[in-house]
Amino acid sequence: MPYIHLQITKGATREQKALIVQQFTETLVTVLGKKPEHTHIVIQEIEEENWGYSGMLTDDYRKSFS
Repeated sequence: MPYIHLQITKGATREQKALIVQQFTETLVTVLGKKPEHTHIVIQEIEEENWGYSGMLTDDYRKSFS
């Protein structure tokens, strides 16, 4: 039973998440021969202030490029 736990910063649309689930599932079917009905994908959205990157909180990092 494949299980994928994807963590992203908040902001993806429902349509984007649906596409992620569909394409990840297709990849597991194609590459590993897994059954779609056995594949579980969890998308966890994290606030940018709770994610660090390059020594900074992501919200501050992104502001530095605005």
